[in-house]
Amino acid sequence: MDIEKLKDEIVDILDNKKAIDIEVLPVKDKTILADYFIIASGSSNTQVRALTDEVIYEIEKRLHITPKRKEGDSKNRWNLLDYQDVIVHIFHQEEREFYQIEKLWHGPIIKDIVDN
Repeated sequence: MDIEKLKDEIVDILDNKKAIDIEVLPVKDKTILADYFIIASGSSNTQVRALTDEVIYEIEKRLHITPKRKEGDSKNRWNLLDYQDVIVHIFHQEEREFYQIEKLWHGPIIKDIVDN
């Protein structure tokens, strides 16, 4: 499987379906879980569900790949699609603002310490 193609296709699908604030985080050097996390938001529970369903449908149609695992709550506030090397998080905007998982993966903040 071409990981870069999978990542790009998922971003394209989310963008075409008007996902909000799509972010691709390269995490290969930070975890063994995946090479990329893709994070996107929907403005309603219905849109979160539609984005999730569309990614599953289109990736299977385009690349003949199904997610290894699909996680989510019954209210469609946060859904996760695990394509092994690419993990997709689709949030309701409020949940994304609350959890702010991007901050976990951007790496530590490095501050210069100056001795006086």
